[in-house]
Formats: sequence, C-alpha cells, structure tokens
Amino acid sequence: MAERRRKFWGWGFEDQQPPQAEVEQAGRAAREHLGFGPAEIEAPPRIEDIELPRPRVQPPASLAAICRSDPYERASHAYGRAYRDLVRAFRGRFDHPPDVVAHPGDEHELEQVLDWCADARAAAIPFGGGTSVVGGVEARVPQAAAVTIDLKRMNRVLEVDPASRAARIQAGATGPELEEQLKRHGLTLRHYPQSFELSTLGGWIATRAGGHFATLHTRIDDFVESVRAITPSGVWESLRVPGSGAGPSPDRLLLGSEGILGVITEAWVRVQEPPAFKESAAVTFEGFEDGAEAVRALAQSRLFPSNCRLLDPGEAALTGAAPGGKALL
Repeated sequence: MAERRRKFWGWGFEDQQPPQAEVEQAGRAAREHLGFGPAEIEAPPRIEDIELPRPRVQPPASLAAICRSDPYERASHAYGRAYRDLVRAFRGRFDHPPDVVAHPGDEHELEQVLDWCADARAAAIPFGGGTSVVGGVEARVPQAAAVTIDLKRMNRVLEVDPASRAARIQAGATGPELEEQLKRHGLTLRHYPQSFELSTLGGWIATRAGGHFATLHTRIDDFVESVRAITPSGVWESLRVPGSGAGPSPDRLLLGSEGILGVITEAWVRVQEPPAFKESAAVTFEGFEDGAEAVRALAQSRLFPSNCRLLDPGEAALTGAAPGGKALL
C-alpha cells in the first residue's frame, strides 16, 4: 500500500485538505473576527513549482536505498510546525532545505548514516514527526551540508513487561502507532500532547513534551524509565531500575536535549491499564480569574482529574464552546 503523504507545507495529510469553498468561508469568518478588510484567499504551493538548491552531498552506494533527495522529501523535512514555519512553507519559501533525507530502519543503519555524516562533515539532524515549534529541525547550517535523519521506520513496540507495566518502544513510533500496539496488550501510555497524531516518542523525550492529561502526569519525564541513543562516540543507554537516589538522573541528559547529544532510538516507558469509565463536565465562569481560582482549588484538592482545561472568554467564544463573555472550565 502507498504511504499516506503528509503535506509538505502545513499540518496534516494531503488528503485532509478541505474544499476551496470551506477555506473561503473560514477565511471570511477569520477576517470578520479579527477586523481585517477583504483579501484574496491564497492557495498552497505545488511541489512541482518549488525550486530548491542542488544537494551539496550524495549518499554512498551502501546507503542509497534508504536516502532520498527529491523535492518532496527535502521540502517536507525543511521546517517544523511553528507559525513562522507554516507561513514560509505555505508561500513556497524553503531557504535551508536538507540536502539528503535518510530513513534508517534500525540502529545499524542509523550508525552507518552517522558515520557517513562524520566523514562528509555534514550536519546530522534527527527528525521524528516534524512538529517542532522551536526551529530544531531546520537545516540552517550554510557552512556545511545537512542530512536529516527521519526515524519513522523505527516505530515498533519491542517488548512489554506486564508485571512492571512498562514497555520498550522505538523512538520513531507516533502516538497513534504506539497506542495501537499497546492496546493489543491491554495497556496504554496515555500521553497526549497537542501534536499526538503526528509526533513521536523520541520527539516527546527530546523536547520534554507535556500532555493534555496533565493534572498528575504532566510531562513525558513522568513515564520514562530509561533511554537509549546513538551518539558520536557510540551507544548510550541509561540503566533501567525501579528508582534510584544515586546522584543526578542520567536520563536527564537526553530529556529535553533537542537531539544535540545523540539520536534517541528507543526508551523504556511506564504504561498503565486504560480507564474503565469516563465522565466529563463543563462549567462556565463570569471571568478567567474566577475560573483560575476554581482550577487552583481543584489542583490543591489532589483529586487529579485526567484533564482540566480553562478557556478564557475570547477563546471560548471563538470556538463556540461557551456563551459570549464566559470563561469555560
């Protein structure tokens, strides 16, 4: 089956683009809400119209099968998904595309790619789901060639420890992929950042991602037992133990490292049984401050609901979630 292609210029998949009539309607609503005058609706670029500089480096024959330099691959790996990234990509501006995109399927292939990058003096950029909003995946290294290392082929749950409720998962697994595999064992990770659909476990660890179910287990740190990575000096792996008070936690070297110390390949993470029941409620408040007081009381009660989110009156009205002027919890 053909792989479902993501948009190279924005969020989501190519088959998710809404009809032009819906786009124009949304544009009119946005202009009216923000007070802008009439304007034409811009169309996204076509990959056939994108002009990129020639690649400055070519992979060796031994890696040619897992490397690509076509315009789609280079453009779709040029940016993260911050606002400035989306605007530039939507307007067909790709100033610093990677020269080559490598797709290793295991650690051995990854080591070969890193060795080649070292020999070619090329920058190596780890790439998970590409949802970064801090510019970490952009190849702004004009003094050297850049090789983006896409880990999405390394996307399997390798091992499950039901007694300890832990799982060893490859770094390239997206949120839906790892949840689908854990579901077969009656387990779930239950970490849901806003980028859940497209982001990866390795990306969550490299960025210390926070999730929506966040009144108790807020960040990916709360789930990580140990991390494994390929570094310029070889394999690095922290010891998996139930707990330790022996000095600083070595996992902290990789948590939030943004890929600068090595390429995260897998991790042991704590998992749990899915909840048996679910109950949701919404409460409106006269203002954001009143809602914030309620949130503080709820947090200090230590009842720990799975999710607790407060929308100010502006956002609540924009999304149609609450009557005008009301904050929504």
